[in-house]
Amino acid sequence: MYRRRPLKKSVHIDHSNDAAPIEQPGSDSMSANDKQGRDPLIPSSPSHEAYRVDEDQGDVFHKDEPIALFRDWLALAREKEANDPNAMALATIDEAGMPDVRIVLLKDIDEDGLSFYTNLTSAKGEALLRNPVAAIVFHWKSIRRQVRFRGKITQIDDAQADAYFATRARGAQIGAWASDQSAVMDHDKALIERVEQWEAKFEGKPVPRPAHWSGFQLQPESIEFWVNRPYRLHDRLLFRKVSAQWKQERLYP
Repeated sequence: MYRRRPLKKSVHIDHSNDAAPIEQPGSDSMSANDKQGRDPLIPSSPSHEAYRVDEDQGDVFHKDEPIALFRDWLALAREKEANDPNAMALATIDEAGMPDVRIVLLKDIDEDGLSFYTNLTSAKGEALLRNPVAAIVFHWKSIRRQVRFRGKITQIDDAQADAYFATRARGAQIGAWASDQSAVMDHDKALIERVEQWEAKFEGKPVPRPAHWSGFQLQPESIEFWVNRPYRLHDRLLFRKVSAQWKQERLYP
C-alpha cells in the first residue's frame, strides 16, 4: 500500500474562502489576465503566495481495495459538500461516435460497481444500450478530491429497478411516466399537461414503474483517485483490474 512520505509542515484546511468572488475587470488582480488577453471571468493562475498556503491533506490513500477507499472518500464528501455528494458526471458515446456527458446521481454501490437510474429511451439510455461502456467522475470541491471510473455497463434487473422505484416520491414516480426524456416538447406547457394526465390516471392507486424506466450499473475496470496538492503536484493513484485482481499504479500529475 502506498504511503505518502511525512510532511515537514502540516497545513490546516481552511475552506472559508472556497467561494471566492469573481474578479472584476480593472482590478489589480486582473492585470495578469489583461496582459495575456484572457477573459476576465477566468481566474488567474495562483501566485507563489497562494500556492504556499494551499493545503496538503497528508496520507489519503489508506486502503488497498478501491471500492472501500471510495466509500471512505464519499463518506467524507457527504459531511463536507453543500449538496449532492453523490452527483457524478456520466460520459457516454452516441451512435455517431461522439462523446456526451451529464450529471446524474449515484443510487447504489457494491463490490460489482456503481448503479444509477434513467429513462431507457433518453439520449443517455439509448447510448448505453447501444454502446455499453461509460466513464464516471466525482469531483468534490469541498475536499478537493476526485475519483474517476471507467468500465462496462450492464442493465439492472427488473426486481431491483422495481424496488428502487418504489422508494421514490410519488411526484418523481409520476414524472417518470410524464417525461419523454430528451425528446422535443411541442410547447412549453406540454410537460405540465402530461403530469396532470398521469396524476389523473393513477389517482388513488400506487404508481408502477414504467417499462421504459430502469437502471444501469457501471462495472469498473479502472478507478483513479486524485487529491489536490500544493503547486499542482497532485497525487494520483490508479487501480486497474488485471485477471480479476486490482493492480495499483502511481501516475504523474
